[in-house]
Amino acid sequence: MIRTLIFIVFLALIDWYSYQAFKTLFPEQTLVKIAFWAFSIFVYLYVAYGFMTYDRGQVSLHFGRMVSLMVLSLVPKLIVLVFMFGEDITRFFAGAYQSVSGSREGDFLPDRRKFVSQTALILSAIPFVGILHGVLIGKYRYRVVKHTLEFDDLPEEFDGFTITQISDIHSGSFDDKKKLEYGVDLINQQESDVILFTGDLVNNHAGEMEPWVDTFKKLKAPMGKYSILGNHDYGDYMSWPNQEAKKANLNRLADIQKELGFQLLRNENIKLQKPALSGIEGEVASIDLIGVENWGKGFAQYGDLGKATENLSDKGFKILMSHDPSHFDEEVKKFAQFIHLTLSGHTHGMQFGIEIPGFIKWSPASLRYPKWAGLYEELGRYLHVNRGFGFLAFPGRVGIWPEITVLELKKK
Repeated sequence: MIRTLIFIVFLALIDWYSYQAFKTLFPEQTLVKIAFWAFSIFVYLYVAYGFMTYDRGQVSLHFGRMVSLMVLSLVPKLIVLVFMFGEDITRFFAGAYQSVSGSREGDFLPDRRKFVSQTALILSAIPFVGILHGVLIGKYRYRVVKHTLEFDDLPEEFDGFTITQISDIHSGSFDDKKKLEYGVDLINQQESDVILFTGDLVNNHAGEMEPWVDTFKKLKAPMGKYSILGNHDYGDYMSWPNQEAKKANLNRLADIQKELGFQLLRNENIKLQKPALSGIEGEVASIDLIGVENWGKGFAQYGDLGKATENLSDKGFKILMSHDPSHFDEEVKKFAQFIHLTLSGHTHGMQFGIEIPGFIKWSPASLRYPKWAGLYEELGRYLHVNRGFGFLAFPGRVGIWPEITVLELKKK
C-alpha cells in the first residue's frame, strides 16, 4: 500500500512539473492546459483499465498498446522533470541569497524562466518522436548483422559454413502479417546452410503461435533448422489450472516446432555432417550442435550442459545454443569440454538503446547483462547474443532493431 502511494505521488509530481513547463510557455492558452490534463488523465485511466482486465492466458494486443501509451507519455515528462526541478533548485538558492542580501522584494522565488521551459519541451520531443517511431516502424525494422569467425580446428569441409541465427520471436506480440512475412523472406534471402533459433517462440502459451505457423513454415535451410526453448516457452509466467495443463502446453509447443520444421534440442546434441574432402565413399566430416534448455542467472535453470554433451569427443568442433547469455559466464566458458561458439538471445537489448558502430553501444540491458548484444570472445570461446526478432511488453524498438544474424565460419 505504501509503495503504491509513493508511486502515485511520484506520477503526480511528474505531471505537475510538466504542467509548469506548459503553463510558463503558454500562459494565456487555456486550451493547451486543458489538453495537457485531458491527455494525462486519459492515459492513466486507460492503463488502469488495461491492468485490471489483463489476462496472460489470452493473446491480446491491448496490453502492448497500453504499455506503449504509458511509455510515450511518461518518458518525455521525465525529461521535463529534470529541467524544471533543476530550475526550482536554482530559484530556491537565488531567492534565499536575495532575501538574505535584501536585494529582492516581493515573492521569495524568482519567476520561472521561459527559455528553460522551452528547452525542456523541445528536448522532451526527441524521445517522444523516437518512441513513436519505435512503435510504428522500429519493431519491424529488421536488419541483417553479419560476422565472420575464424577457427584453427574447424574441419576443412566446413570452411565457409553459414549459420542464420534468430531468437526471441515472441509470436503473441505480432500485429502485422505483411511486415512479418517480409522478415521471414529476409531470413530466407541469406541462404545459410542452417537456421538456428535460440528460444522464446511465444510470450506465455503455445496458442500464440497458431496464427503464424504457415508464415514461419516458409523458412528454409539445406542442412536443417534447429531450435531450443527460452524462458517464456515453459509457461512459467501465467497461472495454470494444474500441472497437467502446463505440461500439455509445453508438449503442444514442441509439436508446433515440428510443424515449423525445426528439430527441438532439449539437453541433447546432433551432428551436422558433410562429405569428407578425401572423396572416400561414406566418409564424413562433422561438427557438434548442442542445444540446452533454458539456463539463466536469476531465471529457471532447466539446462543441463553435462547431459547435453554426453558422448561427445573433446576434439570435436562444438556450437552451443543456450537462450540466456548469463549461462556463458556462469558455466559455458569454464566447462570441461571446449565449446567454440555459443549462440544466445533473451535480452532483446531491452528494445531500447543507442548503437553507433565505432562510437557508442549502450542499452539499459547492459546494467543487467555484461554481454547483452553482439559478439564477444573470452578464453578463446565466442558468444553471440542476438537482439531478438520480435518484441515483448513494449510493442516497439528504439535504437535496438530486430536482428537476423548471419555467421560465417572460416578455417584459419
